[in-house]
Amino acid sequence: EAAVDRGGDIVSKLGVGLIGCGGMGRSLASQLITLENATLVGVTDSVAETATKASVELGAPAVGSVDELLARDDLDAVLIAAPPFQHRPLTEQAAAAGKHIFVEKPMAANTGDCDAMAAAAEEAGVLLQVGQVLRFYPCWWRIIDLVNSGAIGKPNGIIVTRIGGGWGQWSVDWRNSLEKSGGLLMEVNAHEIDFMCQICGDVERVYAEADHYGDDPSDFPNLLFVSLRFSSGAVGLLHSSQVSALNELSGKIQGETGAIFYDSGFGGGTIRVGQREGETESLPISEIEIEQPVRHELRLFVEAVQSGGPSPVPASEGRRNVAVAQAAYQSAREGRPIHL
Repeated sequence: EAAVDRGGDIVSKLGVGLIGCGGMGRSLASQLITLENATLVGVTDSVAETATKASVELGAPAVGSVDELLARDDLDAVLIAAPPFQHRPLTEQAAAAGKHIFVEKPMAANTGDCDAMAAAAEEAGVLLQVGQVLRFYPCWWRIIDLVNSGAIGKPNGIIVTRIGGGWGQWSVDWRNSLEKSGGLLMEVNAHEIDFMCQICGDVERVYAEADHYGDDPSDFPNLLFVSLRFSSGAVGLLHSSQVSALNELSGKIQGETGAIFYDSGFGGGTIRVGQREGETESLPISEIEIEQPVRHELRLFVEAVQSGGPSPVPASEGRRNVAVAQAAYQSAREGRPIHL
């Protein structure tokens, strides 16, 4: 059975703490406590009331500060679900305390912070995993598996659409700040960028047209078309908007021998797989039965820590997604392609 060495004591359950008890933090912790090889030893939040509420909901003690949480003898790892601009200092703090780190996406709001986080984890010898959970959702999990199995040959092109309205009416100010949140392309589309790179590999060039429309209070573009050239030779396009009157979550992947189209990815939609020579198959997304996505990513994290294995979603992949988004903003500002 996988175990972790805690100061000379071998224990079978990983002691995990939660930093940031908002909706995402509570979602993470509620799945963590379903794992047999992990236990939630404490929760903390900059707002004491929020931590207390999470403590009652999750059955773990509320701790007064991050310092106090990191000082616990039964703590082996942390889940960081604070805003993106806090990811770097919290990661550096946890790494310095020798704790393994699961940090929510986006990894940070800029690549400089990503690099500092990766360096801190490496220097401390702790595992760092980025919470790119979309790849574990049924729709995208199945598509990645199909592509990896050669179902459509080498991918040549990908277009992903994630548009909707109302995302700009954030209840917390940091979400409206590019510097603090990373803007729409990081706070939301870190998922889509990650998926596109899972399919087509690393990006070598980015060109974007983007602007800010309407009375959305954010200080970043809220409608973007991001064109990508991958090192593999494939090309891609991301359509992102938080000012659309209609919602859409869809994508199309063209391969050398076939194609995959999907719609309504989070549920109710369909994956269609067609061959140049052959039939087209349709798979209702609701019929794909796999592990709950957040539980899946956390189980992989716990198992990697306990086995001393590599990070299931390493810092390099979290950084890559941030770098693509950052390049897209720069391209839109300067009106030119940006080479990565």
